[in-house]
Amino acid sequence: MKFQSTRNKDLRLDSAETIIRGLSDDGGLFVPVEVPVLEKGELSELAKLSYCERAKRIFSKYMTDFSEDELLECAEKAYTERFNGDTPAPMVKLGENVYMLELWHGPTCAFKDMALQILPHFLVKSAEKAGDGKKTVILTATSGDTGKAALEGFCNVSGTEIIVFYPKDGVSKIQQLQMQTQSGENVCVCGVIGNFDDTQTAVKTIFTDEKIREKLSENGKRFSSANSINVGRLLPQIVYYISAYADLIESEEISEGDVVNVTVPTGNFGNILAAYYAKMMGVPFGKLICASNANNVLTDFLSTGVYSVNRKFYMTESPSMDILVSSNLERLIFELCEKDDGYVKSVMQSLREHGEYSVPDEMLNKIKEHFSAGFTDDEGAEKRIKWLFDKYSYLCDTHTAVAVEVYEKYREATGDNTKTIIASTASPYKFPRAVLKSISGRSLDDDFDAAKEIENISGLSMPKQLRELSEKEPRFTGFCNREDMADFVLSTVGGES
Repeated sequence: MKFQSTRNKDLRLDSAETIIRGLSDDGGLFVPVEVPVLEKGELSELAKLSYCERAKRIFSKYMTDFSEDELLECAEKAYTERFNGDTPAPMVKLGENVYMLELWHGPTCAFKDMALQILPHFLVKSAEKAGDGKKTVILTATSGDTGKAALEGFCNVSGTEIIVFYPKDGVSKIQQLQMQTQSGENVCVCGVIGNFDDTQTAVKTIFTDEKIREKLSENGKRFSSANSINVGRLLPQIVYYISAYADLIESEEISEGDVVNVTVPTGNFGNILAAYYAKMMGVPFGKLICASNANNVLTDFLSTGVYSVNRKFYMTESPSMDILVSSNLERLIFELCEKDDGYVKSVMQSLREHGEYSVPDEMLNKIKEHFSAGFTDDEGAEKRIKWLFDKYSYLCDTHTAVAVEVYEKYREATGDNTKTIIASTASPYKFPRAVLKSISGRSLDDDFDAAKEIENISGLSMPKQLRELSEKEPRFTGFCNREDMADFVLSTVGGES
């Protein structure tokens, strides 16, 4: 199995080198040259296995330069000690046809743990295979959850350093505290004056700057990424969608071959893209329902074929989705244009120069075969949190509420009552003020006071790792402008600024 760049399909690398690089030098994203297909009856076989065994089986189809023992070791180290419960990704049935896939039972209480607990193990083994002795500098932009999950995953991992940038006023107080209080000798965090798109664009620019890469190389270091642009992030996400389908078989909710829809709250498009790859592998997923908040650039694109960031940017109560430049959409376009790297380059150039692009009707029709899209604002999400709590005694966060609201609108509009998996992406206690206001109408200024009220109302305890944040002293309180990020990186990793 090889991986190729979306902007240069002649560049083909094995999985270890792909994971090390993170992003192609040409700015493209790596995708599998061929998507492996599940064999007939394989989903029923997977249903009988543990999560780690399922992960090993699926990883082995993509990461053929790793042994099965190596892959199982990575999975067991990632998923057996730092997640609560018998499985890292449990499902909760709501009503007759809805299943909440809870992806937030890891150490940082967000779905990013599902990939970022295993990525460091992939990266260490990949570096061993490379054998060049270079230290890896993880450079990451976050809209809230990736940052903490990456910091936690790479904390004190030998042979690595990690720098996380986040938008100064674009994350929740809990998310900010999680990053600012991170322990570890090899970690660094900095806020950026601007929004996530500013932060992400600057990180990509630094990543592909030849002079900066040369300075790192002179110091025996190289860049890699923990963002969803890294294949090492995408593959573990494919696993949890395949595993979710296998769980439905195992619990006799479905039989192999039954069609199941999937609804995903997403801003950078990586989470729902993983469901699309699972579908390409042969999982009988029907509609992939893309749920956005008020920053509904994905809704417009998936509905009209026009992608434009020339619009108002909203700061919402679902900040991890406050994104206008959805990086992973490039991978979908590459797959749907029959891997025409020249076309992808022209589309990305149009986005860079004009802030927009459009795809032909033929591609839009392909998109609509697989995807449906909708959005809601904070008010819609707030009402849906209360509705879920009142009807099912189920407490969810603001991002998951966006997904449930969009799903309910889709079901009402189409009459499609197909069984549906909804990705639940964060603990409600990561956004306690918004959740409390939703279920009780009360507004409190302090996150931890709000969390106590939620505990009193719901009987659901705040995760220990979040509760302890109130007692920790922030280590990383600095901020910088977007144009100063490159100098910050070089000074942090020992290069000249």
